[in-house]
Amino acid sequence: MTANFGDHEQKPNDSSGAEHSHDAERTVGRSKAFSNFAKVQSSRPDWRHEESWHFTKTIDPDWKLGRGANDGGESLKKKHVEIDPYEDGRPAVFNYKLLISAIIPRPIGFVSTMSKDGRSTNLAPFSYTQVINHDPPLFTIGFAGGFSNAKDTLANLVDTKECTINIVSEHFLEAANASSINAPHGVSEWALCGLTPAPCTDVKCSRVKEAVFSVEGKLFSTQEFESRATPGKKTGVLAIVEGTRFWVREDALNEDRNLIDPAVLRPMSRLGGIMYGRTVEGCELPRPDYEEKKKEGETDGLIKEKVEGQ
Repeated sequence: MTANFGDHEQKPNDSSGAEHSHDAERTVGRSKAFSNFAKVQSSRPDWRHEESWHFTKTIDPDWKLGRGANDGGESLKKKHVEIDPYEDGRPAVFNYKLLISAIIPRPIGFVSTMSKDGRSTNLAPFSYTQVINHDPPLFTIGFAGGFSNAKDTLANLVDTKECTINIVSEHFLEAANASSINAPHGVSEWALCGLTPAPCTDVKCSRVKEAVFSVEGKLFSTQEFESRATPGKKTGVLAIVEGTRFWVREDALNEDRNLIDPAVLRPMSRLGGIMYGRTVEGCELPRPDYEEKKKEGETDGLIKEKVEGQ
């Protein structure tokens, strides 16, 4: 078992909780761990600008039904550790660290909102973000903490029922990360990160002009969650947002206006700790057709209601 992999890079709030309190920061100790991050950064290779989007083959292009994993059984030789998320003495932050290092890569929803009176704006990245439906277009955003201590993005979203969700690309990674700064209420992250606000059609808040893809959204519903370890404590809010309008950079869109080129989008994702991931290569696999595979004989001896061990 790898010893404390990435502990020095674990932060209390990744994109899902960019607006958490100073107390949460101290709980995990990010600042202490990265007191000299510039030195760590300088020891690493430069960003590879020459990396362009490309396709590769799959690991086993000749894979057939029933073959299982493509590692020759190596993964079956490894042991697993069973973890009870509520076992005695296990801090809740351990589950946070475990989950954000396991559920990767995660899309980053770069969320823009405006206060109800229009006097202040907010921009923050959230990695508890996903698309969950296409008709209507629905997106989820996960917020750390409950309604009673809602930070600017959640408070604005609930008050105005509006937001934009922008996808983070390589060319503004540093600026997007800077928007997670723990600025006091009333200080706009737009100015601090240097990104450009662009007007929307259906919502009053701005979209990020540098973004290749942006969504104008209206709040669909919310759900508040309560701690299992500390009953009564509110630990999170799920917001479902309905997309009402899309904005796509022209050079990234196909003629039918239904596909975005990953070579142009060049999306960034969140990994564990304070790590980000790039998407520079992919592989393709057609979905198998049962009747075709049966006709070809690939299902012979494999048609069962259960397999051994179930």
